[in-house]
Amino acid sequence: MPKWEEYKNEAKGRGALAMELFVVRSAPAGDMELVKATLPAHLAYQKDMEAAGSLVMAGPVSDTSGDMMEAEGMIIYRAADLDAARAIADGDPMHATGARTYDIRKWLVNEGSLSFTVSLSSQSVSLP
Repeated sequence: MPKWEEYKNEAKGRGALAMELFVVRSAPAGDMELVKATLPAHLAYQKDMEAAGSLVMAGPVSDTSGDMMEAEGMIIYRAADLDAARAIADGDPMHATGARTYDIRKWLVNEGSLSFTVSLSSQSVSLP
């Protein structure tokens, strides 16, 4: 397998977007009461990171069957580098208190699209 930067440059060379983001997979460390107690601070932190331009998307993921909520989550950050993204993740009260553990990876966004409608009069956003 190639080095990350080599692959990123190859992707750019073939005309791909090659936008580097950071994906955090977060899971409860065991104490669900601590997770619940930390949720308000976590949501406030996410809102702050969104306002700062660091939070791209975040939310829970299901189990592999798609039927159960296992309290695992995925967070996508925009940051200068892996260390900066890790600092953002470390600052999340869920991780700082030990309520959740996480791993983090670079993600090279090469293709896809986003479609949504912004309604100014109703101050709402909707997906197709």
